[in-house]
Amino acid sequence: MPRIKETEMSLTSVFKDFIENKKIDRTTLVSVLEDSFRSAIAKIYGSDENFKVIVNPDKGDFEIYRNRTVVEDNDLHNENSEIRLSEARKIDEDYEVGEDVSEKINFSDFGRRAILNLRQAMSSKLLELEHSNLYSKYADKIGTIVSGEVYQIWKREVLLMDDEGNELHLPKSEQIPNDFFRKGEATRAIVLKVENLNNNPKIILSRTAPEFLLRLLEQEVPEIGDGLITVCKIARIPGERAKIAVESYNERIDPVGACVGVRGSRIHGIVRELRNENIDVINYTTNTKLFIARALSPAKLTSIQLDEANAKADVFLDPDQVSLAIGKSGHNIKLASMLTGYTIDVFRELDENAETEEDVELKEFRDEIDDWVIDAIQALGYRTAKSVLDAPRELLIEKADLEEDTVDEVLRILRAEFENDNNDAETEVEAQEETQQEPLEEQNENQQDETTPGSPE
Repeated sequence: MPRIKETEMSLTSVFKDFIENKKIDRTTLVSVLEDSFRSAIAKIYGSDENFKVIVNPDKGDFEIYRNRTVVEDNDLHNENSEIRLSEARKIDEDYEVGEDVSEKINFSDFGRRAILNLRQAMSSKLLELEHSNLYSKYADKIGTIVSGEVYQIWKREVLLMDDEGNELHLPKSEQIPNDFFRKGEATRAIVLKVENLNNNPKIILSRTAPEFLLRLLEQEVPEIGDGLITVCKIARIPGERAKIAVESYNERIDPVGACVGVRGSRIHGIVRELRNENIDVINYTTNTKLFIARALSPAKLTSIQLDEANAKADVFLDPDQVSLAIGKSGHNIKLASMLTGYTIDVFRELDENAETEEDVELKEFRDEIDDWVIDAIQALGYRTAKSVLDAPRELLIEKADLEEDTVDEVLRILRAEFENDNNDAETEVEAQEETQQEPLEEQNENQQDETTPGSPE
């Protein structure tokens, strides 16, 4: 008897533990618990068809009833669904053959092993349900901002916890290069994707996706949330620079000004969140040439030639605007290409009226520079040495797909050519000056000779 009480207490504690600690809605919880009991009953009796399970999560208890039909003592074929008349009358003397007997079952009578099996079944079903709910919850949040507390910092990722204690993963590849995390601080990111391997959800966050910048804009600029301003395109180099194209169908609203705010009040908060990432906001237009020109700001273009079939654009600028178009480390032209969807090549616009200086064709340097290097540079439109020297170093590295050491060596060779020419020119000028000085000295001596006789003694 004490052993039965012990198992009853164990079963009751197990049941109450699941009721109190699992954050699952009542209807679902009742269904899960009933299924767990039925699975355990089926293992014991071979079937659960004639059993009735009543779960009351509010009180933290349950009842199990076994329904059987009364048969003659010598006519029993299925002990699970039938009961002998003699046994039925032990329960109630009024039972007759053919009547249904409902008998309450004490699950604890089946012993400790049955209770352990029941607990394992509950744990398995509830864990599966929790994983399913977690997956559904965050699958619906993909592309939205969530906040989590930094729980653990590893080399390859940061682990965050949401308000309900769910794990959120922020991989190194999805972190802004200037991100710095402290344990216990709150961090914001968007839900990038939810992986579900073997019904074990893994929530992946991102702070580098363009959607993160979009959601931050929606929070800071009410006109975007109200539909008065549309964010058409976003291009980002996380932690460095971003370009946003916006438009408004209301002529009274300046979309760029609304996004930036008075003295940058709206954009500054976003810049701080993105670790001082510079943000350019431009007006969107369906005019491709104008859109490319705006995307390359602050550089001012002189002309654009489009190849729409291949999505390529050749832009021509004054020499002093080339570096602005390229930007630091080539970021400006790269973002402009990402924003417009066009491959952009930059060319210097030469002034035909300007006095031309002596230049050297690039092919003349084939003895010192490999042919494939010259071909790669010429493919960018640079045919002469001075045009290469005037081109931004970053452009040659990125667009010609050359190593930095290779570009530096090419520039050194080309500079040396013009330094030698300048030295030769200086030598020639000095020689001419010396030649001109000799007759002048002789002339001065003759003049002195002529004036000497007439000079007073």
